[in-house]
Amino acid sequence: MPDLCISAHANNFAACITGIDLTQPLSAEQADELRAQWLRYQVLYFPDQPMTHTQLERFTESLGPFGHDPYITPVPGHPNILEVRHDPDEAAVPFGSSWHSDWSFQAAPPNATLLHAKVVPPIGGGTHFADGIRALETLPKTLRQAIEGKQAIHSARRPYSHEGYRAGGKRTSMKITPNEDAWQTQDHPIIRTHPESGRQSLFLNPVYTLGIKGMDSDASSQLLQALFAHMLHPDFVYQHRWAENMLILWDNRTVMHSAQGGYSGYRRVMHRTTVAGSVPV
Repeated sequence: MPDLCISAHANNFAACITGIDLTQPLSAEQADELRAQWLRYQVLYFPDQPMTHTQLERFTESLGPFGHDPYITPVPGHPNILEVRHDPDEAAVPFGSSWHSDWSFQAAPPNATLLHAKVVPPIGGGTHFADGIRALETLPKTLRQAIEGKQAIHSARRPYSHEGYRAGGKRTSMKITPNEDAWQTQDHPIIRTHPESGRQSLFLNPVYTLGIKGMDSDASSQLLQALFAHMLHPDFVYQHRWAENMLILWDNRTVMHSAQGGYSGYRRVMHRTTVAGSVPV
Protein backbone atom coordinates (compact mmCIF):
# COMPACT_ATOMS: atom_id res chain seq x y z
CA MET A 1 0.00 0.00 0.00
CA PRO A 2 2.47 2.69 -1.16
CA ASP A 3 0.01 5.59 -0.68
CA LEU A 4 -0.88 4.77 2.93
CA CYS A 5 0.23 7.50 5.34
CA ILE A 6 0.39 6.75 9.08
CA SER A 7 0.75 9.48 11.70
CA ALA A 8 1.08 7.95 15.16
CA HIS A 9 0.30 9.66 18.44
CA ALA A 10 2.28 9.52 21.68
CA ASN A 11 3.39 6.09 22.89
CA ASN A 12 2.15 4.55 19.62
CA PHE A 13 -1.39 4.67 20.95
CA ALA A 14 -3.74 5.82 18.16
CA ALA A 15 -2.80 6.77 14.62
CA CYS A 16 -4.25 8.82 11.76
CA ILE A 17 -4.47 6.91 8.48
CA THR A 18 -4.72 8.68 5.12
CA GLY A 19 -4.12 7.59 1.54
CA ILE A 20 -6.92 5.04 1.41
CA ASP A 21 -10.55 5.27 0.27
CA LEU A 22 -12.75 3.22 2.58
CA THR A 23 -15.82 3.92 0.47
CA GLN A 24 -14.41 1.40 -2.03
CA PRO A 25 -13.94 -2.36 -1.51
CA LEU A 26 -10.54 -3.23 -0.04
CA SER A 27 -8.11 -5.64 -1.62
CA ALA A 28 -6.84 -8.52 0.47
CA GLU A 29 -3.49 -6.71 0.76
CA GLN A 30 -5.16 -3.53 1.98
CA ALA A 31 -7.29 -5.39 4.53
CA ASP A 32 -4.23 -7.22 5.90
CA GLU A 33 -2.19 -4.02 6.17
CA LEU A 34 -4.96 -2.13 7.95
CA ARG A 35 -5.44 -5.00 10.37
CA ALA A 36 -1.72 -4.99 11.17
CA GLN A 37 -1.80 -1.23 11.86
CA TRP A 38 -4.94 -1.59 13.97
CA LEU A 39 -3.31 -4.28 16.11
CA ARG A 40 -0.21 -2.11 16.51
CA TYR A 41 -1.86 1.22 17.37
CA GLN A 42 -5.18 -0.05 18.82
CA VAL A 43 -7.04 3.09 17.66
CA LEU A 44 -7.08 4.16 13.99
CA TYR A 45 -8.89 7.14 12.53
CA PHE A 46 -9.53 7.98 8.90
CA PRO A 47 -10.42 11.58 7.90
CA ASP A 48 -12.63 12.42 4.93
CA GLN A 49 -14.51 9.15 4.46
CA PRO A 50 -18.07 10.12 3.39
CA MET A 51 -19.51 6.62 3.83
CA THR A 52 -23.02 5.40 3.17
CA HIS A 53 -24.63 2.75 5.39
CA THR A 54 -23.70 0.07 2.87
CA GLN A 55 -20.08 1.22 2.69
CA LEU A 56 -19.78 1.28 6.48
CA GLU A 57 -21.23 -2.22 6.66
CA ARG A 58 -18.85 -3.50 3.98
CA PHE A 59 -15.78 -2.07 5.69
CA THR A 60 -16.90 -3.48 9.04
CA GLU A 61 -17.24 -6.94 7.52
CA SER A 62 -13.69 -6.70 6.15
CA LEU A 63 -12.63 -7.00 9.80
CA GLY A 64 -14.97 -9.86 10.69
CA PRO A 65 -18.66 -10.69 11.15
CA PHE A 66 -20.93 -8.18 12.87
CA GLY A 67 -21.21 -8.24 16.64
CA HIS A 68 -24.50 -8.43 18.55
CA ASP A 69 -25.68 -5.04 19.85
CA PRO A 70 -28.41 -5.42 22.50
CA TYR A 71 -30.66 -2.86 24.23
CA ILE A 72 -30.57 -0.24 21.45
CA THR A 73 -32.86 -0.01 18.41
CA PRO A 74 -30.76 0.04 15.19
CA VAL A 75 -31.10 2.19 12.08
CA PRO A 76 -34.21 1.09 10.12
CA GLY A 77 -33.23 -1.41 7.44
CA HIS A 78 -29.69 -1.74 8.81
CA PRO A 79 -29.79 -4.04 11.85
CA ASN A 80 -26.04 -3.79 12.46
CA ILE A 81 -25.81 0.02 12.56
CA LEU A 82 -26.69 2.03 15.66
CA GLU A 83 -27.22 5.76 15.46
CA VAL A 84 -25.56 7.44 18.43
CA ARG A 85 -27.43 10.73 18.57
CA HIS A 86 -27.76 13.65 20.93
CA ASP A 87 -30.13 16.45 19.98
CA PRO A 88 -29.72 20.13 20.94
CA ASP A 89 -32.58 20.19 23.47
CA GLU A 90 -31.82 16.81 25.09
CA ALA A 91 -31.18 16.89 28.83
CA ALA A 92 -29.65 13.42 29.22
CA VAL A 93 -25.86 13.04 29.37
CA PRO A 94 -24.22 11.95 26.08
CA PHE A 95 -24.55 8.24 25.33
CA GLY A 96 -21.41 6.38 26.39
CA SER A 97 -20.09 9.22 28.52
CA SER A 98 -18.77 6.99 31.32
CA TRP A 99 -15.58 5.00 30.74
CA HIS A 100 -16.35 1.57 29.34
CA SER A 101 -15.40 -1.24 26.99
CA ASP A 102 -18.28 -2.06 24.64
CA TRP A 103 -20.51 -4.90 25.79
CA SER A 104 -17.92 -6.41 28.16
CA PHE A 105 -20.87 -8.12 29.86
CA GLN A 106 -21.20 -10.48 26.88
CA ALA A 107 -19.59 -13.93 26.88
CA ALA A 108 -17.62 -12.88 23.79
CA PRO A 109 -17.43 -9.05 23.74
CA PRO A 110 -16.78 -7.34 20.38
CA ASN A 111 -13.29 -7.35 18.94
CA ALA A 112 -13.76 -3.92 17.43
CA THR A 113 -16.02 -0.89 17.41
CA LEU A 114 -16.31 1.51 14.47
CA LEU A 115 -17.79 4.99 14.71
CA HIS A 116 -18.52 7.24 11.73
CA ALA A 117 -19.13 10.96 12.22
CA LYS A 118 -22.21 12.34 10.46
CA VAL A 119 -22.93 15.56 12.40
CA VAL A 120 -20.13 17.07 14.49
CA PRO A 121 -20.84 19.97 16.88
CA PRO A 122 -18.59 23.04 16.62
CA ILE A 123 -17.53 22.66 20.26
CA GLY A 124 -16.94 19.66 22.52
CA GLY A 125 -18.10 16.19 21.61
CA GLY A 126 -14.71 14.47 21.53
CA THR A 127 -14.02 10.86 22.46
CA HIS A 128 -11.29 9.80 24.88
CA PHE A 129 -9.51 6.43 24.70
CA ALA A 130 -7.48 4.64 27.39
CA ASP A 131 -4.66 2.18 26.64
CA GLY A 132 -5.16 -1.02 28.64
CA ILE A 133 -1.90 -2.54 27.40
CA ARG A 134 0.34 0.23 28.67
CA ALA A 135 -1.70 0.46 31.86
CA LEU A 136 -0.88 -3.18 32.61
CA GLU A 137 2.79 -2.80 31.64
CA THR A 138 3.20 0.04 34.15
CA LEU A 139 1.00 -1.39 36.90
CA PRO A 140 2.67 -1.24 40.32
CA LYS A 141 3.94 -4.64 41.47
CA THR A 142 1.55 -4.81 44.43
CA LEU A 143 -1.49 -4.21 42.21
CA ARG A 144 -0.26 -6.73 39.67
CA GLN A 145 0.12 -9.36 42.38
CA ALA A 146 -3.36 -8.56 43.71
CA ILE A 147 -5.04 -9.35 40.38
CA GLU A 148 -2.95 -12.23 39.03
CA GLY A 149 -5.28 -15.06 38.05
CA LYS A 150 -8.40 -13.21 39.17
CA GLN A 151 -11.62 -12.65 37.25
CA ALA A 152 -13.91 -9.63 37.20
CA ILE A 153 -17.70 -9.82 37.21
CA HIS A 154 -19.36 -7.90 34.37
CA SER A 155 -23.03 -7.00 33.92
CA ALA A 156 -25.24 -4.62 31.95
CA ARG A 157 -27.45 -3.90 34.95
CA ARG A 158 -26.26 -0.36 35.68
CA PRO A 159 -27.26 1.22 32.35
CA TYR A 160 -29.68 -1.32 30.83
CA SER A 161 -31.84 -2.86 33.56
CA HIS A 162 -35.14 -1.03 33.97
CA GLU A 163 -33.94 0.28 37.33
CA GLY A 164 -30.58 1.44 36.01
CA TYR A 165 -32.04 3.05 32.90
CA ARG A 166 -34.58 5.08 34.90
CA ALA A 167 -31.78 6.36 37.13
CA GLY A 168 -29.79 7.54 34.11
CA GLY A 169 -32.23 10.22 33.00
CA LYS A 170 -34.60 10.47 30.06
CA ARG A 171 -33.05 10.02 26.62
CA THR A 172 -35.15 11.21 23.68
CA SER A 173 -32.92 10.91 20.59
CA MET A 174 -32.10 7.18 20.87
CA LYS A 175 -34.47 4.31 21.57
CA ILE A 176 -33.08 2.27 24.46
CA THR A 177 -34.89 -0.98 25.30
CA PRO A 178 -33.88 -2.06 28.81
CA ASN A 179 -34.88 -5.53 29.99
CA GLU A 180 -34.26 -8.01 32.77
CA ASP A 181 -31.49 -9.80 30.84
CA ALA A 182 -29.29 -6.94 31.99
CA TRP A 183 -29.12 -8.50 35.46
CA GLN A 184 -27.12 -11.46 34.17
CA THR A 185 -23.40 -11.57 34.95
CA GLN A 186 -20.34 -12.76 33.06
CA ASP A 187 -16.87 -13.46 34.45
CA HIS A 188 -13.76 -12.42 32.50
CA PRO A 189 -10.04 -12.45 33.40
CA ILE A 190 -8.78 -9.09 34.62
CA ILE A 191 -5.52 -9.64 32.75
CA ARG A 192 -6.51 -10.51 29.19
CA THR A 193 -4.25 -11.95 26.50
CA HIS A 194 -4.95 -10.63 23.02
CA PRO A 195 -5.80 -13.58 20.72
CA GLU A 196 -4.01 -12.05 17.70
CA SER A 197 -1.07 -10.01 19.00
CA GLY A 198 -0.40 -11.97 22.20
CA ARG A 199 -0.10 -8.70 24.13
CA GLN A 200 -1.66 -8.56 27.59
CA SER A 201 -3.92 -5.79 28.87
CA LEU A 202 -6.22 -4.86 31.71
CA PHE A 203 -9.78 -5.83 30.80
CA LEU A 204 -12.27 -4.15 33.10
CA ASN A 205 -14.19 -0.87 33.16
CA PRO A 206 -16.22 1.33 35.54
CA VAL A 207 -19.59 0.85 33.78
CA TYR A 208 -19.91 -2.90 33.39
CA THR A 209 -17.46 -4.31 35.96
CA LEU A 210 -19.34 -4.91 39.21
CA GLY A 211 -16.67 -6.57 41.29
CA ILE A 212 -13.86 -9.11 41.52
CA LYS A 213 -14.80 -12.75 41.88
CA GLY A 214 -13.97 -14.30 45.25
CA MET A 215 -13.48 -10.97 47.06
CA ASP A 216 -15.84 -9.26 49.49
CA SER A 217 -17.51 -6.10 48.23
CA ASP A 218 -15.39 -3.60 50.18
CA ALA A 219 -12.05 -5.13 49.22
CA SER A 220 -13.21 -5.58 45.64
CA SER A 221 -14.38 -1.96 45.39
CA GLN A 222 -11.10 -0.62 46.79
CA LEU A 223 -9.03 -2.69 44.36
CA LEU A 224 -11.18 -1.71 41.39
CA GLN A 225 -10.93 1.98 42.24
CA ALA A 226 -7.15 1.72 42.43
CA LEU A 227 -7.05 -0.05 39.07
CA PHE A 228 -9.38 2.47 37.40
CA ALA A 229 -7.34 5.39 38.76
CA HIS A 230 -4.21 3.87 37.25
CA MET A 231 -5.86 3.01 33.91
CA LEU A 232 -7.04 6.58 33.47
CA HIS A 233 -3.70 8.25 34.12
CA PRO A 234 -3.26 11.01 31.50
CA ASP A 235 -0.21 9.25 30.04
CA PHE A 236 -2.46 6.40 28.89
CA VAL A 237 -5.29 8.52 27.43
CA TYR A 238 -5.65 9.77 23.87
CA GLN A 239 -8.14 12.64 23.45
CA HIS A 240 -9.72 12.48 20.01
CA ARG A 241 -11.34 15.40 18.20
CA TRP A 242 -13.85 14.68 15.47
CA ALA A 243 -14.49 16.08 12.00
CA GLU A 244 -17.44 15.35 9.76
CA ASN A 245 -17.09 12.12 7.73
CA MET A 246 -14.26 10.84 9.92
CA LEU A 247 -14.24 7.11 10.72
CA ILE A 248 -12.59 5.69 13.81
CA LEU A 249 -11.83 2.06 14.61
CA TRP A 250 -10.60 0.77 17.95
CA ASP A 251 -9.64 -2.55 19.51
CA ASN A 252 -12.31 -3.20 22.11
CA ARG A 253 -10.21 -5.97 23.65
CA THR A 254 -7.57 -3.56 24.96
CA VAL A 255 -9.16 -0.09 24.94
CA MET A 256 -11.68 1.76 27.12
CA HIS A 257 -13.41 4.86 25.79
CA SER A 258 -15.61 7.72 26.92
CA ALA A 259 -17.80 10.11 24.92
CA GLN A 260 -17.30 13.71 26.02
CA GLY A 261 -19.96 16.39 26.34
CA GLY A 262 -19.45 20.13 26.13
CA TYR A 263 -21.73 20.80 23.14
CA SER A 264 -24.99 21.82 24.78
CA GLY A 265 -27.37 23.35 22.24
CA TYR A 266 -25.86 21.47 19.29
CA ARG A 267 -26.64 18.17 17.59
CA ARG A 268 -24.15 15.28 17.40
CA VAL A 269 -24.79 12.18 15.25
CA MET A 270 -22.55 9.13 14.81
CA HIS A 271 -23.13 5.73 13.21
CA ARG A 272 -21.69 2.73 15.03
CA THR A 273 -20.97 -0.90 14.19
CA THR A 274 -19.19 -3.68 16.05
CA VAL A 275 -17.19 -6.72 14.99
CA ALA A 276 -17.90 -10.04 16.73
CA GLY A 277 -15.34 -11.14 19.28
CA SER A 278 -14.03 -14.16 21.14
CA VAL A 279 -14.19 -15.32 24.75
CA PRO A 280 -11.51 -13.44 26.75
CA VAL A 281 -8.63 -15.52 28.09
